[in-house]
Amino acid sequence: MDNYFNSFDKKYINYYSFIQFKERYYILGDFLIDPWGSSIVDYDKLVNQFGIKDFSEILGEIEDPARLMKRGVIFGHRDFDKLVPSINAKKDFAVMTGMMPSGQMHIGHKMVIDQLKWYFEKGASLSLSIADMESYAARGISFEKAKDIAVHEYLANYIALGLDLTDDKVNVYLQSQNKTLNDLTFKIAKRVNFNNMRAIYGFNESTNIGHLYVPLVQVADILLPQTEEFGGPKQVVVPVGVDQDPHLRLTRDIAAKMNEEYGFLAPASTYHRFLTGLTGDKMSSSKPNTAIYLNETPKQAEKKVKSSKTGGRETLDEQKELGGRPDECVIYEMLVYHLVDDDKELEKIREECMDGSLMCGHCKVHAAELMKDFFEDLKVKQEESVEIAESLFD
Repeated sequence: MDNYFNSFDKKYINYYSFIQFKERYYILGDFLIDPWGSSIVDYDKLVNQFGIKDFSEILGEIEDPARLMKRGVIFGHRDFDKLVPSINAKKDFAVMTGMMPSGQMHIGHKMVIDQLKWYFEKGASLSLSIADMESYAARGISFEKAKDIAVHEYLANYIALGLDLTDDKVNVYLQSQNKTLNDLTFKIAKRVNFNNMRAIYGFNESTNIGHLYVPLVQVADILLPQTEEFGGPKQVVVPVGVDQDPHLRLTRDIAAKMNEEYGFLAPASTYHRFLTGLTGDKMSSSKPNTAIYLNETPKQAEKKVKSSKTGGRETLDEQKELGGRPDECVIYEMLVYHLVDDDKELEKIREECMDGSLMCGHCKVHAAELMKDFFEDLKVKQEESVEIAESLFD
């Protein structure tokens, strides 16, 4: 989902729209939270001041919570507490996500697939949108090219990472080819005006109408699992980074407006922390030095881990005396998000880092070996997954 809405150009924010955006969405000091430009986020401030609830407060209510939930990577939510009974009972609910086929998948995207797998294990149906309409309107990517990227770059990796997209409870679709979606988008459009879109997204008179329209298609994507074709109104959860929250807010507003006629429930959402890039900045598909791409070789992945920023001290003596800083360490973050399953093992690494008995060099070598092993296994699965991905649209 993090790569789903990423075509915004900040030049579209004029003073009027900025003020309306500030009133309705987020300004953290001098930092604007928007769906396309966010990188550094004060997570505590979001929880305390902007209506996103602290996920840790409901963690104890969830039977067998996901690893990312237990480790605080998923830090916030909207209405997820309403979904917990359905999850615990494995009753009818849905999880929705999307991809805009425009670039390469990197290791940071894996956390979304891990969440989807957990929801699927809990009995959810999965709605997976391929945003070819957005990639055409915002990036000029042809529908044919978008489909090719989606199949060979995204869907193949989703499958290689362990998500069964052939299951009957999975709906993978191209926006441009889904009639139910496009009919729903038209009905949604009647409930939104230009001032709404300008206030939320900064659009102005020079914005092409296609670009203006695709956010409404994304609202329809989120509401699609509640249409009659998919069993009618139900609880839906959308796992995203906090930069996507404006889209969820818009969808929740529209769901309320359409509730009486269609019975739509407001979608729930969870918010995960951004995975820090290898250089200490945000991991980005467009910045090769910050990311480990899923199409890289095991040796390339290993080398990138070894070149990553750590939370170590300036000297070995300082490290032994003061300990390391795992909360500022890209290597430790990789262990938390992706590489270490055992919570006790992870806690031991953290303690030894902080008391100065574990040196960054040893930790980095260990993480690099784990990443290499992961990529070696992934390469085998990728070879098997391409044919399955291609068959989804036969």
